[in-house]
Amino acid sequence: MTSLARWCLRRRTAVIVLWLVALAGTAAAALLSGPAYSNDYAVPGTEAARASALLDAGFPGQGGDDTIVWHTDRGTVRAAAVEQRMTEALHEVAALPGVEAVSGPYSGPDGATRISADGHTAYASLTFTNGDPGKDLAKKVVDTARSAADGNLQVALGGTGIAGAEGKGGHLSEIIGIAVAAVVLFVVFGSLAASLLPIATALVGVGTASMGTQLLGHVMNVADFAPMLGTLIGLGVGIDYALFIVTRHRKGLRAGLPVALAAERAVATTGRAVVFAGGTVCVALLGMLILRLSFLNGVAIAASLTVVLTVAASVTLLPALLGVIGHRALGRRERRRLAAGGPRPDEQPAGAAARWSAFVERHPKLLGTLAAAVMLVLALPTLSLHLGTSDQGTGPASSTTRQAYDMLGRGFGPGVNGPLTLVADLDSAADRLAFTELPEALRHTEGVATVSPAEVNASGDTGVISVVPTTSPQSRDTSDLVDRLRGTVLPKATAGTGVDVHVGGMTASYDDFAGIILGKLPLFVGTVVGLGCLLLLLAFRSIGIPLKAAVMNIAAVASSFGVVVAIFQWGRGSELLGLGGAGPIEPFLPVVMVSVLFGLSMDYQVFLVSRMYEEWLATRDNRRAVRVGLAETSRVINSAAVIMISVFLAFVLSGDRVIAMFGIGLATAVALDAFVLRTLLVPALMHMLGGANWWLPAWLDRRLPRISIEPPEPVETPEPVAVEPDASEVTPERSLAAAGV
Repeated sequence: MTSLARWCLRRRTAVIVLWLVALAGTAAAALLSGPAYSNDYAVPGTEAARASALLDAGFPGQGGDDTIVWHTDRGTVRAAAVEQRMTEALHEVAALPGVEAVSGPYSGPDGATRISADGHTAYASLTFTNGDPGKDLAKKVVDTARSAADGNLQVALGGTGIAGAEGKGGHLSEIIGIAVAAVVLFVVFGSLAASLLPIATALVGVGTASMGTQLLGHVMNVADFAPMLGTLIGLGVGIDYALFIVTRHRKGLRAGLPVALAAERAVATTGRAVVFAGGTVCVALLGMLILRLSFLNGVAIAASLTVVLTVAASVTLLPALLGVIGHRALGRRERRRLAAGGPRPDEQPAGAAARWSAFVERHPKLLGTLAAAVMLVLALPTLSLHLGTSDQGTGPASSTTRQAYDMLGRGFGPGVNGPLTLVADLDSAADRLAFTELPEALRHTEGVATVSPAEVNASGDTGVISVVPTTSPQSRDTSDLVDRLRGTVLPKATAGTGVDVHVGGMTASYDDFAGIILGKLPLFVGTVVGLGCLLLLLAFRSIGIPLKAAVMNIAAVASSFGVVVAIFQWGRGSELLGLGGAGPIEPFLPVVMVSVLFGLSMDYQVFLVSRMYEEWLATRDNRRAVRVGLAETSRVINSAAVIMISVFLAFVLSGDRVIAMFGIGLATAVALDAFVLRTLLVPALMHMLGGANWWLPAWLDRRLPRISIEPPEPVETPEPVAVEPDASEVTPERSLAAAGV
């Protein structure tokens, strides 16, 4: 690490240029290739996946869910004025390039089924030529259809393709997060130049990774939220990692070290801790690969790529930039003090951090119990976690897709927004006859609102039936209906016929996906926790430290999930925050959040315990080690946490419900981790356990390889360093002090 820092400092211009070229090159390649994201939740081998495959093969082009919905309170949709306006609008939509067909309620044999029983609501089905219309075409369709609306006629559009018109635009969340981080950094450092370095480093690393993620989508399945998730994680950890290194660099400058030597020492010590912490985050993220789900593989690799590049920027680009700004890494007051009074070794921790550390030392049992109670209360909602379909019914009330969803639900029943699709492979005339008799048996099933007639394709080898539940796609009752159809109703109705009917559709697909994840979750959590504990065991040569870290990390995950469940599943304040209505939690959220949260929690564990471990090795006094370690690291950990929380919460403004879940969950976990666990519960437990914190069996100690996360700096008395003052700060006293008088 020392050699790397020295090389980057000596060739600082080349390093900066290389990073800018990498950023520009990946941006140009991503711009030329365009996005290629995939939100395919289907898991090969599940029943919903088999139903989807049969439907695609037997009924090509069927399965689109885009609709144009209109509603009138005065009169009915059959009124001449309403029919004329909507017919003209539907013709205009059908004439748009990229629109294959529009099937409305005013023509065709099944038109009457598209008008609600009370006559106030109607809808038309919309099919796009290429399946995915893209944002521009979707927006044209929305604008064209909604031009028919007036004071009496409401028009809204829904469906997966139309949702593209409401895609997240701009980068407001990133800008707000970066602005808040800049303010916090300036308060911490008192130097504009020093406060801008962590942000510049993180932006270059995250920008390169974001463009790389877009390119990655061309070679594997990458979800469309992966770039924003990577940006969210990358900005948080990137700014924090650079903050730790700059803090150590400034410490060296205050001690009188030359700029180059201070930067080298910062990278050789704190830089090693940054690499270790980033490695733990990547280990946790790549743990998703053991689930063997293509949808999550892309997310794991994209997020890991972001962390790797931010770490690389922190230990290469950052020292180069530190060499460029020189002593301006210190604030003006610090530079004046250094020039006037000479180098000063850092004093013992004082102020609020030292007082808090001493307070925890005096009352470990009381404070530990209080912290544990807070974590337990926040974790309670996690017990009601429901994984399932979070569809357009959970969108903001102002969105056209949410309005269309609500209008369809009121007019035709909530189940119309997520019908179940029953598909069968028909090998003979007897199979076709048995299949056409199924609707009659299904109509009397509990939870079924309506059943369409059986439809057989032209070749006669595939049949499809649409079943509309009485409940919404998000409801547990709809999931229960899927289980009931698969487990009892369909096997009983097809007994002796040889027809194998598969239940698909939105709810069935999400339920299958959630079932696969829940089944593999224990293996995944065990692997991630086990690897993290192994890394900590090697680093701190202790049994207690890794075990406490595992328990603390699980506590942070459970409590943050409790907050996510309360806001998004229970709907406590979700509409107020512009996050839509209450609904189930996305099936993939637990896996991704466990990965990210475990990695981030390990970061603070590493930075806190590293200093305690150093003091323990020097004094063999556990109470002193815990007290000094907490006092010396709590300020920088809390500053880093405030930055990360600000960045994560800013992403709530992204307009994306999934990203908002990640933002709130991660911000909550970091807040609890930094302000409850690492500065309260962990030190309290370590005080109570005493020397047992550092116990390791002798036989294991002999067999473990020895590594050092953050070695202590060499003790030496540096030569006085001349600090060039800013021209605006030159005074006679400063001139004499700089001359050594």
